[in-house]
Amino acid sequence: DVQLVESGGGSVQAGGSLKLSCVASGDTIGRYCMGWFRQIPDREREGVAGIESDGSTSYADSVKGRFTISRDNAKNTVYLEMNSLKVEDTTMYYCAACTYCSGGACMSPSYWGQGTQVTVS
Repeated sequence: DVQLVESGGGSVQAGGSLKLSCVASGDTIGRYCMGWFRQIPDREREGVAGIESDGSTSYADSVKGRFTISRDNAKNTVYLEMNSLKVEDTTMYYCAACTYCSGGACMSPSYWGQGTQVTVS
């Protein structure tokens, strides 16, 4: 089993930046592709960014060019650098370890973190 703990969320003004971290335990993230999701009110969680073990990435159109996902397998950590933040980016962000990814996108999350709140004003 994989346990995921997110951190780095907080409050920032529009146009600012935040960097989220997701530290995994119980297994090495090298065995998984990894993804970041965010909660859309009254909707399913939206895939924001994904990264495969070979470094292939994908991004939702809404964040492309503003967010960057990366991984440090030695630290068992995945990151989401968020720049040029917008008010509409405000929500809870979740890290996931995925059993199947395609083109960098997480298609089948197996494990979830508890989430970290991002607020943009």
